[in-house]
Amino acid sequence: MKYTTYIFDFDYTLADATLGIVGSINYALLKMNRLEADYENIRKTIGMHLTDAYTFLTEDGDQEHRLQFFNFFKEKADLIMLENTKLYEDTIDLLTSLKSRGIKIGIVSTKSRYRISEVLNKYRITHLIDVIVGGEDVENNKPHPEPLLKAITQLNVNALNVIYIGDSIIDAQTAYDANVDFIGITTGTTSKEHFLQYPFISIIKTLSELLHMH
Repeated sequence: MKYTTYIFDFDYTLADATLGIVGSINYALLKMNRLEADYENIRKTIGMHLTDAYTFLTEDGDQEHRLQFFNFFKEKADLIMLENTKLYEDTIDLLTSLKSRGIKIGIVSTKSRYRISEVLNKYRITHLIDVIVGGEDVENNKPHPEPLLKAITQLNVNALNVIYIGDSIIDAQTAYDANVDFIGITTGTTSKEHFLQYPFISIIKTLSELLHMH
């Protein structure tokens, strides 16, 4: 098998946190005296850094406002995110199978590392993950290649043997700029057609399809 290391995005790749994200974003917007955002528009921001999500939803690029939004989001998310984050039904089986083959597994996300760790603890699968690089661990978030390259360095593996799996164009761009092979998954808001503008090994509909790839 060519790939000895699988690195995953988190939201819409391994898990669905839509309800928690929508609730936290709209809480933050209301705290800033703005209107709540449309559900589908919020879904399109999942995978962006939160400050960029704010600008996408409001067209406000003011740095102080962006930071305010981030802090209000965190305030609400600390209360509701964990209970509103669900792993996909095939996530645990896939990770367990990969681990049994001796594959190294990482997670690279704009989401805070501690939030990802909370979910892994909740499902008792922390032992399946070798490294997590979250938004607070880097100076440049995705689509900059820094987070993915940092995970590869921490895992002490050759990038040629790494595959990155993600649900968004942000993930595809990250893999491309890091010179890492990419698999797109359509469990988020990005269609197969949108992935076609980037190099990819495969485009899949569910994580379980990875079990049949060599």
